[in-house]
Amino acid sequence: MRNYLIKNVAIVNEGKISTADLLVKNGRIEKIGTELQPVFAVTEVNGEGLHLLPGVIDDQCHFREPGLTHKATIYTEARAAVAGGVTSFMEMPNTLPPAFTQQLLEEKYTIGANSSLANYSFYMGTSNENTEEALRTNEKKRDVCGIKIFMGSSTGNLLVDNYLTLDRLFRESEVLIATHCEDEKIIRRNLERLRAEGRELVAADHPVIRDEEACFESSFTAIQFAKKHNSRLHVFHLTTEKEMQLFGNMLPLAEKRITAEICVHHLHFTSEDYATLGNKIKCNPAIKAPHNREALWKAMLDDRLDVIATDHAPHTLAEKEGPYERAHAGLPLVQHSLLLMLHYVREGRIPLEKVVEKMSHAVATCFRVKERGFIREGYFADLVLVDLNRPSTVTPDGILYKCRWSPLEGFTFPATVVSTFVNGHLVYGNGTFDESQWGQRLRFDY
Repeated sequence: MRNYLIKNVAIVNEGKISTADLLVKNGRIEKIGTELQPVFAVTEVNGEGLHLLPGVIDDQCHFREPGLTHKATIYTEARAAVAGGVTSFMEMPNTLPPAFTQQLLEEKYTIGANSSLANYSFYMGTSNENTEEALRTNEKKRDVCGIKIFMGSSTGNLLVDNYLTLDRLFRESEVLIATHCEDEKIIRRNLERLRAEGRELVAADHPVIRDEEACFESSFTAIQFAKKHNSRLHVFHLTTEKEMQLFGNMLPLAEKRITAEICVHHLHFTSEDYATLGNKIKCNPAIKAPHNREALWKAMLDDRLDVIATDHAPHTLAEKEGPYERAHAGLPLVQHSLLLMLHYVREGRIPLEKVVEKMSHAVATCFRVKERGFIREGYFADLVLVDLNRPSTVTPDGILYKCRWSPLEGFTFPATVVSTFVNGHLVYGNGTFDESQWGQRLRFDY
C-alpha cells in the first residue's frame, strides 16, 4: 500500500475549512498539520486550489445483487460511487432472493468483499414471517448497519404490515431500524380512485397515488412504535412538508433516538419535472409538489433532517419506459449526489461545511460507523479531493452505472471529483481507476 502526502489543501471538516497538509500511512490518516516532513516514502499529491472532504457515506442504496444483475451489480455501482466521491455505502435487502436469513445476508458480504471498490454494509431484510431470523441481527450489531422494514409495498414479500410483527421488531431489535414509510392502504385507495376515472395513468399521477397522507400516516406509525419501545429508528427518504412536524432538532444528533433522512432527488426535482422526465423520476416515495421541496430544504438546514443520501435504485431504460403502471420505480444517483449538492453550494443554498456534515459526519454519527466519516488522525483515510472551479457535465459516455442512464443527463455541475481514496488507497483519480484493492466491511460502535 502506498502512503500519501496531500499538500496545501483546503480541508473541510467538522464545520471548518482550513489549509493544511495531510499524511496517509497504511490506510489511515497519520497526521494533519503544516509543512509535514514524513520520514518514510510517500507519494505527494498537490492539493493547492482543491478541497479535501471526508468520503461520502450513502446510507441507502440498491445495488441489485444477487438476482437482479441485469440492472446493476455491487461491482458496477460501487465503481460509479467512488467516481462520485462515495467511499462507503449501505445496501438494501430487496434483491433476489431477499436478504431474509443470516446466511443470505453473509453471502452479500462475501460479494462485497470480492468486488466492491467502496466500503460496504448490508441491511437485514424483514417480512411478516421472518421475525426470529431478523432479530438474530442483534448478535451481529457491530457488523451490520441495521434491519430494514418496508412499511409500504416493495418487491416480493418485503412489506411488513402486521402490527404484531412490527411491535416485536421495535421492541426487541438492538440494532438500528430503518424504515420506508408509506401506508399501503392509502396508496391502494388512491390508485383505485384514479383507475375509476377510466383513463390511462401517467407519471404525473404518481404523487397523487403515493400522496402526503400515505407518507405521514406511515411515518407517524413508525415513530409511535419507536417511542413506545425507545427503539433506535431511522426514517428513510422523507418527502412531505407535513412529515417535518414529526422530527425535532433540540437534541445533539448522537443523543437522538429517532433520526431522519432526505434524498438528493427530493431536494432537486418536483412534480413539475414529470412533464419532461416522466417515468425516469418515478420513485417511491414519490417526488411531490414544490412546496414540499421547500419544506425539506428548510428542515435539512435546521437539522430536523439529519442526513442526505440517494436511495440509488437503477433500472434499465426498458424497465422505465412504457405505460406508467408498468414502469419500475427508482432512479440511479450515487455517482452524482455529491456533485449535485456542490451545485447547491455554488447557488448559495447550503454551505460546503453543511454538505460534509449531512453526507459524511452525520451518517457516521447516526449509524455509529467506526473510525470513518471525519478527517481525524487515526481514522481510515476515506477522502475525496474536489475542484470547486472545474465544471463537469453528465454525459452518456461518463455515466458508470450498469443501466447507463441518469435523470441528470445534460446537467452541468460547477465542480469535479478529482480523486477518491478508500482506506488510503487511491481508487479513483482524474478519470482512472486502480482496482488493485477492494473496500472493507463497515464496523459499528455498539
